[in-house]
Parts: sequence; structure tokens; C-alpha cells
Amino acid sequence: MFGGWGISTDGLTVAILADFGQGEKLWLKAGLETSHLFKAARCERFTYEAKGKQHSMGYYSAPEEAMDSPAMMAPWASLALQAALCARQVKPRPKLKPVAKSRRVG
Repeated sequence: MFGGWGISTDGLTVAILADFGQGEKLWLKAGLETSHLFKAARCERFTYEAKGKQHSMGYYSAPEEAMDSPAMMAPWASLALQAALCARQVKPRPKLKPVAKSRRVG
């Protein structure tokens, strides 16, 4: 889909690993409740260009200092999982079309 890898658990995508020309980068899922933490840590927002326009997704680069430390990465991974769980709950279910009642002829 985007030339990278999706990192998922239990059907939830929590991160993306992709190389968009500057080396591989880990992008962690963020939501309304957590994006400010990524911004405060000066993490880059995942953006891409399509049809001449810039678009963004709810993913931020992992903090550099956390990349070599499982202990420092753990809280960021937890935030990504929290955002994925919240996103799962928020998605509206498709509306079901009413089923036409069958008529008996005869």
C-alpha cells in the first residue's frame, strides 16, 4: 500500500515502518488524546503528497532517543496502542439497510 510495513496487534495497526527516501523511520499511531505528547517531544507528523496536495495521517515519528532503548520506547508504544484502541471504538458502524418483507402470493 505505501511501500512499508504495518505493525499490528489483534487487528489494530499501532505503527508503520517505512522508508520515504530518508531511511527507515518508525511512525507511531497517535490520537486526539495523545498527539500533543508527540508534538511536545518534537516528533514529526506523518505526511505524504497525493494529487499535488499534502495529506497527513494520525502517526508521528518515534522520538530518536527511544529508538535504541526498550525502556524509553515502552511508554510511546503504549500511547500508540491506546490511540489504536480509541480509534477502534470511535469508528461508526455501517447502517444496515432494512430488509423488505416478503409477500405471499396466492
